[in-house]
Amino acid sequence: MVIDNNKVVSVNYNLSLKATGEQVEQTSKEHPFVFLFGAGGLLEDFETNLRGKKAGDTFDFFIDHARGYGVRDEQHVVMIPIAAFLGEDGKLDAENVKVGVTLPMVDNEGHRLYGKVEEITTEFVKMDFNHPLAGKDLHFKGEVLEVRTASEDEIAHGHVHGEHGHHH
Repeated sequence: MVIDNNKVVSVNYNLSLKATGEQVEQTSKEHPFVFLFGAGGLLEDFETNLRGKKAGDTFDFFIDHARGYGVRDEQHVVMIPIAAFLGEDGKLDAENVKVGVTLPMVDNEGHRLYGKVEEITTEFVKMDFNHPLAGKDLHFKGEVLEVRTASEDEIAHGHVHGEHGHHH
């Protein structure tokens, strides 16, 4: 069976940065990445490079940053007043708010987003809301482990159920 829309696909892969070879993520045969092909939510080029493959096939492809997680945008690096991070006692929660930590935040419209703390001063916290892989060219290398037809429930819900998938 070949990979196409409404198929449940299991892959084992290694994701690294094209420029440096630095490993970003790795799955295993015991803990594969399992997804509903064509349901959306994945990088379009990731699916394009897997379409038509079958169990046992290998893959090795690159995704340019513009087609991956986008171009890094300096407008997504913002200075937030330190007051937004102070507790009721007027003190900074230094345990959770520190350089290098990614924090959940809410914008003016109530949308949840995640920002990485870059710097803390007495007046501001500098946060980067770019995706961590923005501006990075990606290298995927791996193997297709299994391809099966998705159930009607999986198609209706837009995700995989059962082992390595979503449980209701």
